[in-house]
Amino acid sequence: MAFSQIESARSPESSGQPTVTQNYDTVDNAAATPDQQMPWRELGLKEDEYQRIRSILGRRPTIAELSMYSVMWSEHCSYKSSKKHLGEQFGRKTTAAMREHLLVGMGQNAGVVDIGGGWAVTFKVESHNHPSFVEPYQGAATGVGGIVRDIIAMGARPVAVMDQLRFGAVDHPDTARVVHGVVAGVGGYGNCLGLPNIGGETEFDPSYQGNPLVNALCVGVMRHGDIHLANAEGVGNKVVLFGARTGGDGIGGASILASETFDGGMPSKRPSVQVGDPFMEKVLIECCLELFSAGVVEAIQDLGAAGISCATSELAANGHSGMHIDLEKVLLRDPSLSAGEILMSESQERMMAIVSPEKIADFLAVTRKWEVETAIIGEVTSDARLRIDHNGHRIVDVDPSTVAVDGPVYDRAYARPTWQDTLQANSARNLPTPTNTAELREQILQVLTDPNQASKAWVTDQYDRFVRGNTALAQPDDAGVVRVDEQTGLGIAISTDANGWYTLLDPYAGAQQAVAEAYRNVCTVGAKPLAVTDCLNFGNPEDPAAMWQLVTAMEGMADACQALGIPVTGGNVSLYNSSGGVGTAEDADTSGPSDPAGETHAPSSTGPEGEIGAAARPTTSINPTPVVGVLGVMADTTTAVPSGFQEEGLAIILLGATAAELDGSAWARIVHCHVGGRPPRVDLAAEQALGRVLLALHDADTQGMGRITHAAHDLSTGGLIQALADMTTRCGIGASIDLASVCSQVGIDSFTALFSESQGRALVAVPEGFLPAVRAAAQAEGVPMVRIGTTGGEILAITPAEGQGTATEALVFDVAALRASSEAVLPALFT
Repeated sequence: MAFSQIESARSPESSGQPTVTQNYDTVDNAAATPDQQMPWRELGLKEDEYQRIRSILGRRPTIAELSMYSVMWSEHCSYKSSKKHLGEQFGRKTTAAMREHLLVGMGQNAGVVDIGGGWAVTFKVESHNHPSFVEPYQGAATGVGGIVRDIIAMGARPVAVMDQLRFGAVDHPDTARVVHGVVAGVGGYGNCLGLPNIGGETEFDPSYQGNPLVNALCVGVMRHGDIHLANAEGVGNKVVLFGARTGGDGIGGASILASETFDGGMPSKRPSVQVGDPFMEKVLIECCLELFSAGVVEAIQDLGAAGISCATSELAANGHSGMHIDLEKVLLRDPSLSAGEILMSESQERMMAIVSPEKIADFLAVTRKWEVETAIIGEVTSDARLRIDHNGHRIVDVDPSTVAVDGPVYDRAYARPTWQDTLQANSARNLPTPTNTAELREQILQVLTDPNQASKAWVTDQYDRFVRGNTALAQPDDAGVVRVDEQTGLGIAISTDANGWYTLLDPYAGAQQAVAEAYRNVCTVGAKPLAVTDCLNFGNPEDPAAMWQLVTAMEGMADACQALGIPVTGGNVSLYNSSGGVGTAEDADTSGPSDPAGETHAPSSTGPEGEIGAAARPTTSINPTPVVGVLGVMADTTTAVPSGFQEEGLAIILLGATAAELDGSAWARIVHCHVGGRPPRVDLAAEQALGRVLLALHDADTQGMGRITHAAHDLSTGGLIQALADMTTRCGIGASIDLASVCSQVGIDSFTALFSESQGRALVAVPEGFLPAVRAAAQAEGVPMVRIGTTGGEILAITPAEGQGTATEALVFDVAALRASSEAVLPALFT
């Protein structure tokens, strides 16, 4: 790495470490040697970007400055390929009405939403994809740690985490390495912090083989007056670095790894992955909260990607101020670090605060109490310049806005790929369907025991879901629910969802489906949706096809949020989730560029029938995966609606319309290895209507007769049969189901009724006496409603519409056996 070329020395009086004598590339030296060759290419900059830096500075940059610009102008830090479209979509389409509950929007460490009663909630999802492939445990662990610090930096106490995970093919020899490391990293770090993991998804597809997705979400709570921002203001205020010491781990880590493709299975630049210490972070959380309570923090920023270079430039730029830093005052873990390495280190568990001189003693008293090491490394200035010295040698003198805000913004070429037509034309309508009940039963079991549809208990049981005692619902319920106010029961619900297969088929509709499903899940548990965070995981933006997927998905997501009236408060864009090329299966390297074991695996969209065709499908990029998190509020978390049947004798009602929509479905993928056609239609007005029905039933005043909705579950991947299996196996209560009414309602057969993935649907279980109330609520909103069965017993018995009155035609599944077989799938693969 060229970071090691940055000269420095140690200050024995500040760090207690020996001085390392080196030469310096100072600002004066840079001005005097304009023709000196600089390693801009090795640091990931383009030639025009390097020339722009020279133009900004009016000279060549010092090596330290060059390194700062290189990391801050990287894709990961600057969003240079997506910034234009983020503003056009999420900025322009957020209306005043959508901002009603928004206290802090995009641009800060995380968004903040008013949930009532003087309470505010901050939440955000971010990626740590590339580091998690290189070093799965630490990559995932530090991903959790980083998003938690973003929440701390807003002034909030973190109260829960979630994770969205995508891995490669289950039968690939490298998948187990990544799965074990990531799951252990997520669980190990979160559990040690004492934060419940309340939800998420885990899926497998060959497209993620060399590019797993590790998206971590954190949510925190605070009072309105506790909000803190990352704006350095107040001339003379001190710049304080506190937390763990700075070491050599992660130098150029997230910023470099997340800004290029993996050629030949590994990045061409190999920075070290950050190393996390959850126990240090736990102390840091409590220390920060006491600092906030004491009122001694003017502004605060966590140190993540790009380390001190990012924190200083962002704080100064956000505050429209300047800053002077004495780098030798940074406390070091490794005495061999050069000044540039100190500047770029991504060592974890560090925060930077702006503190007024009159409060510095109180600040230091709190950090001493918590035994958190602290160093005053600089102060805020009035000249809008970021100046960094090391032992008296000036190695940085820049306008911080040019580093942190005014980086390159690319209007990259994008175009709908020619293979998209082939993909969409190849519908699941052409696939053979079961011809008898025996075949239907066999295919049901095949779907239910597929790794993507089976129980994720092997994963989630490694997470503590109920620590802190405020968790009302957690996986596998539709949304995680956490109590915020112990006196009133006020709480929040969060659901995260994504479907990369749908988004591959149609990026606009796939992104909208992710928003709609997360919205639906929040309504299903009884919460009112308020806001959105997102993590956009896409391929190489220099590939016009991948860029088209990103732009189209962003448009779909923004339109969906606008239609549903919920703003995007912030999030993350993760690009270069690809293996270097931009070709298709026809021109791909047969050695398998995404496969570190040198083994080639067929993409998820091909199978024994050859449904898509070798030349129609790119092999170098992940399925485009826009992850959406929706936050909702509920007045009393004790009324949260669980997803499983918990008692017998309840009427089971299907809300919403079912159509023959099997393209991109679990059935098509699992039974026929087929991904093609168009995803299910997204009707956002119907989603809102369904949400209103679910909330009306949840909130209804029954005059002391108890709740109406005793269980509820949305219908999504896997369709009706998956929802029924989930609801029966959750608590071991069976159900008797008759498909005749569903099939006659819209003229479909039993196979379609069971496997269709039509959107805007949910199952609810209610006492018989409340059927009229459900019918009235559904009719008032124009939502189709049909009763399909009754809870009870220990079996799931399904009577197909075609076999009425014929006992031999019934589909009968032992609920305990279904659960056992489902829970055995992942352990059999990974233990």
